[in-house]
Amino acid sequence: MTAAKQAGGDRPADPAAYAWALMQQFVSAQNRHEELAKALGFGLGAGRGKVLFQLRHGPSTLSQIADAHGFDAPYATLVVDKLQAHGLVERRPHPEDGRRKLVALTDEGHAAVATADAILLRTPHALSELDGDAVRRLAGLLERL
Repeated sequence: MTAAKQAGGDRPADPAAYAWALMQQFVSAQNRHEELAKALGFGLGAGRGKVLFQLRHGPSTLSQIADAHGFDAPYATLVVDKLQAHGLVERRPHPEDGRRKLVALTDEGHAAVATADAILLRTPHALSELDGDAVRRLAGLLERL
């Protein structure tokens, strides 16, 4: 019995808390990090994933990367170094400031983003099994949230 249910009954004590717990449980069950690590050949930690997905929109400086994700400068450098070691990003001269570098995706980086999208955005089997009306109701509820 979950903490969100009343003692001795099947009705949730707090329906909102129960719904939230069910959503978390569903999303957690859809974890695809192992599949992604196998496809890419290495684990894509949260920092590396965030930066990789940020760079799909174009090159950024290390400062922009740090600011976008709340990283400090040394951690941003560490993340970029790891991505560079895997051949996913490269540092380029900044066109307007020779003291700075831009970090950009390589061809391998673009391929890694496409692979990650294919894996992470794939519709879970459980949702595919719902009938159209149920999916539309669920989508409508989530839009309201």
